[in-house]
Amino acid sequence: MSRHGFDSARVPRPDGPYSSGVSAGHLVIISAQLPLTLEGAVVDGSPAAQARRCLDNVAHQLRSQGLGLDSVAELVVYAVDEQDVGAIDDAVAEYFDEPRPARTVVGVAWVPHGARLQVGALAIRY
Repeated sequence: MSRHGFDSARVPRPDGPYSSGVSAGHLVIISAQLPLTLEGAVVDGSPAAQARRCLDNVAHQLRSQGLGLDSVAELVVYAVDEQDVGAIDDAVAEYFDEPRPARTVVGVAWVPHGARLQVGALAIRY
């Protein structure tokens, strides 16, 4: 099985030695997406606004591979403040229909660029 890295043109390119996503067989893994605009600025505002931007960026990465959010099997959220989890869950509920993907929240001390959170995803190509 071969692996192919990809980066959506609608999301800032990674600033490190990694791909925004990797496709391997039926699996599509999206690196944790920050709440960044295309220009690379962190979206100001509430945790819900940052979560929505992260999910928009996940969706852009998936669309670059011909997939949509309905292909997501798992989300991994890295959050700086546990108080933000309710707002993050509300954003997830806006973006996903039942059955929603599995979700893991990891509490972290920091997220790059001073963001409050970042979201990665595992999708399945059917």
